[in-house]
Amino acid sequence: MYAEKYHKIDLSRYNFLVTGGAGFIGSNLVEYLLKYKAKKVRVLDNFSTGYKQNIFPFLENNNFELIEGDIRNLEICNRACEGIDFIFHQAALGSVPRSIEDPRTTNEVNLSGFLNMLIAGRDKKIKRFIYAASSSTYGDSEELPKIEGEIGKPLSPYAITKYVNELYADIFSSIYSMETIGLRYFNVFGQKQDPNGAYAAVIPKFIMQLINHQSPVINGDGEYSRDFTYIDNIIQINMMCLDSTNKESINQVYNAAFGERTTLNQLVEFLKESLSDFDKAINEIEVIYGPIREGDIPHSLASIDKAKRLLHYKPNYSIKEGLSEAISWYWNTLKKY
Repeated sequence: MYAEKYHKIDLSRYNFLVTGGAGFIGSNLVEYLLKYKAKKVRVLDNFSTGYKQNIFPFLENNNFELIEGDIRNLEICNRACEGIDFIFHQAALGSVPRSIEDPRTTNEVNLSGFLNMLIAGRDKKIKRFIYAASSSTYGDSEELPKIEGEIGKPLSPYAITKYVNELYADIFSSIYSMETIGLRYFNVFGQKQDPNGAYAAVIPKFIMQLINHQSPVINGDGEYSRDFTYIDNIIQINMMCLDSTNKESINQVYNAAFGERTTLNQLVEFLKESLSDFDKAINEIEVIYGPIREGDIPHSLASIDKAKRLLHYKPNYSIKEGLSEAISWYWNTLKKY
């Protein structure tokens, strides 16, 4: 994991805040920062979707600090930002279906919480605010590949909140001279991603179903496609946002993806292929097809040209390479789930 170093600056000189640091992407960022000797890595998390087991290995590290709290509380956000140089804002209430069922809470966390973090970061004079945006911002746009400047109409409350995050970040950049960078994540997967629960992402959910000899359920005919992106690629682009000294690269939004699309039918075949190395019987498991999920878009594919040009981003892991890594992790940690 993180065999390649993705940054150039000396992390030992700086203090970092990772909001949502007990979550999937956040805890992987924390692990990377600590591996490369960051001066301090502080996590702010209320454990509504994150897990203490994700940060348990860091608790004995003198450079790690945990604040258990909610980004909807401005006072806690201010305390979390005290003495911080850089913020990786990963805290959010994800999931399109969850936002359709409970738009109020999604709005409170993703909008009010995001604004609180911007205000706290501004007031504590942080150097750069790097935040998790979302490919859901593209909405009903049918253009492929997705290009940052061309978006459609949002299809869910979640998508609305993530788009408004970008608008707020842009305003804080122009009015308060904050340095902000947004990353529109495209279907990120990898180690530490929760395979359980009603809102589990498709890849860990399918992996665990197949390991347990259960039929994965695909919404629709399986020909919907996604730009599945392995977690190491996401760590890389976050570090490049941290590193960049190119003024043109700051106060921008980038697609954070691999740049290829895979149908759900192809995904299941890839999973079976990798899992059969551990259990040949998995090859015989059949797929169940169900109704299309409300708020889903048919196809998603990112152009990563902008990130390549301005950040020198070059993703290392294709979906098949990433799945091989992720499956090994899930197989070896099955007892935890």
